[in-house]
Amino acid sequence: MLPVGHRVTVTFVNALGAGAPDEGVGRDPADQARLGQLAEEQAALRRVATLVARGAAPEEVFTAVAGEVGQLFPVDQAALCRYEPDGALTFVSQWGRVTDRFPVGSRWMLGGHNVGTLVFQTGRPARVDYSAKSSSGEIGAGIRAAGLRSAIGTPILVEGSLWGTIAVASQREQPLPTDTEARLASFTELVATAVANTESRAAMARLAEEQTALRRVAVLVARATAPEQVFAAVAAEVGGLLGVDYTVLIRSDPQDMITVVGGWTATGVALPSPAGSRFEVGGRNVSTLTLRTGRSARLDAYVDVTGSIGDTGAQGWGFRSSVGVPISVEGRPWGLILVAYTRDEQLPANTEARLASFTELVATAIANTESRASLARMAEEQAALRRVATLVARGVPQEEIFAAVTGEVGRLFLAYYAGMYRYESDDMLAFVASWGGAELTQRSLHVGSRWKIGGHNLGTLVLETGRPARIEGYVESSDPLGTAVRQSGIRSAVGVPITVEGRVWGLIGIGAASEQSLALDTEEHLASFTELVATAIANAESRSELATSRRRIVAASDEARRRIERDLHDGTQQRLVSLGLAVRAAEADIAAGRGDLRAELSRIAAGLADAVAELQEVSRGIHPAILSERGLGPALRTLARRSAVPVELDVTADARCPEPVEIAAYYVASEALANAMKHAQASRVQMSLATRNGSLLLSIRDDGIGGADPARGSGLAGLADRVEALGGSIQVRSAAGAGTHITVDLPLVYELAQGAG
Repeated sequence: MLPVGHRVTVTFVNALGAGAPDEGVGRDPADQARLGQLAEEQAALRRVATLVARGAAPEEVFTAVAGEVGQLFPVDQAALCRYEPDGALTFVSQWGRVTDRFPVGSRWMLGGHNVGTLVFQTGRPARVDYSAKSSSGEIGAGIRAAGLRSAIGTPILVEGSLWGTIAVASQREQPLPTDTEARLASFTELVATAVANTESRAAMARLAEEQTALRRVAVLVARATAPEQVFAAVAAEVGGLLGVDYTVLIRSDPQDMITVVGGWTATGVALPSPAGSRFEVGGRNVSTLTLRTGRSARLDAYVDVTGSIGDTGAQGWGFRSSVGVPISVEGRPWGLILVAYTRDEQLPANTEARLASFTELVATAIANTESRASLARMAEEQAALRRVATLVARGVPQEEIFAAVTGEVGRLFLAYYAGMYRYESDDMLAFVASWGGAELTQRSLHVGSRWKIGGHNLGTLVLETGRPARIEGYVESSDPLGTAVRQSGIRSAVGVPITVEGRVWGLIGIGAASEQSLALDTEEHLASFTELVATAIANAESRSELATSRRRIVAASDEARRRIERDLHDGTQQRLVSLGLAVRAAEADIAAGRGDLRAELSRIAAGLADAVAELQEVSRGIHPAILSERGLGPALRTLARRSAVPVELDVTADARCPEPVEIAAYYVASEALANAMKHAQASRVQMSLATRNGSLLLSIRDDGIGGADPARGSGLAGLADRVEALGGSIQVRSAAGAGTHITVDLPLVYELAQGAG
């Protein structure tokens, strides 16, 4: 503790940083002037802070700062400058006598010995005497030309980053006061806060504008607006937000192409290259750089751009600065948004960030729009397929089905032309149905026309690969079919094979007459469509084949009945009539008491025995007795013994099979042996019978001349009907000069096969 009566001197620390006894404060005129100066500074800062609190525009705040600084210091010029990413210094506000030398918005390149460059390089206050020869650079030359002799600059740090500088300059010969840097630095700290607050407020307002714009786009999407309208709206919203001259929405296409899908211009005039215009990716330009790297790209000067896109931007559209930001939809590259200035200045440094932030939600809008369009298209596809299936179920002629299919496909894919083609056995392509493309259908590619397969056209490409094919431009087509398609006006075309039961039956092709390519997923959707179309064709063909098979079975039954009638009439019936007459003659002889009754009865009995034998032979032709009594193995051995051509028989299946299975196998073997003897000129036949995996397998191979074709009406066609009716299969391989090999596969569980039929 201090003793009682001890005297204490209290010292106040003021803004001057010096202490003074309490009884002497404020009495020194110099101190009073300094306090007045400090009060003026605080008042100036309060006025600036008031502007910021009122939400004044940044330009108004910057102008006020320059004016307050200019009036606080004994200077002839005060300026607020911002550093640009490209190494330039931009005057954002100006006060004083030489404002015409440094107008607001003017840009000066950094470099040399001058205040702007020194502050930028060091991040600290700087002072330069411009009357000395040491000053240099573009900025130094401008200050000397304005008659300014000395200048001081203090950095403005906004949230830790060098934003710009406040500079003051004087035309007087005496240098600026030594405390100018300290006073100016103290002032700029609060100015930096004001700038940060102002920019933050502007950023919030900008964010609100962006969110409002995105909500407007989202409303369009929610209303199921067409994609083209959504793209146009997106381009307009981005253009208005960023204050650019052009906004272009671009989708990437296959084969290194891009397509303009939407755009906006500040002048309101149409884009020089409208929606649908296509360009080849390549060279040095923003679109190519963005798509190749998957990252944002910028060109601040259009003096060295290359490629068709770059030439169009620089010469056709007048770009001077452009930025592109990629758009990814659901993880896949979709395209980009490009914004550009036509004025001689660079796009702001934050353009990429603002555009990228916007495109994230734009991508969602695109995905939703495409998803809605995809669902609508899927519904249309299903409706089209149901209409075709209804026609098939009603059993309408194939020609009507083919016409309906091409019509559905043409309308579904908004094509200029759609056609269905069938591959013929003579290497020809036949046009079986067409839709649209009046010039095509009337001139050359009409229904019924046939074209030789070969060259560069959809028909040949699909047949050679068995896969979908796409042609852009037909520039490589010199064959008759490709030339006819090109001359008709088709610029791009897609063809997808129609595969019916494992074989390429034909194809469906669609073509577009404009420069715009068919959609990227055309092959996928068309292939999905043709899968059901192929089923419809297969059903129609099966129906036709079934009707033909039934006709063959009826004809075979009628022929068998006529043969039996003929055999009975020509043989047994005539013998029985003769025997009846002989019995009556014997009866008359007995009544007259003449003739040898015993001999006559003996002759009649012999005739009856012969008639019975003939009936047995006829019945064996209908169903061999040995097949019913002993089974398929012994029946085949009997056939082999009776054959005029030597038969090597290998039977490993002696167990009894269902009767319909044995009958079918027996008649196939019988017909095959008859053909080998009558037509094949065979010298030897190999026949085998076995069971495997629940099936009966019969194989008959001869060494004859070959060339048998069941489709040309041989007896095997009827046997094939019998085999297939049991759920089995029959194959005939008979190349000319290589003999004939017949294989039959019959299911042993006949009830299941019968039920399946």
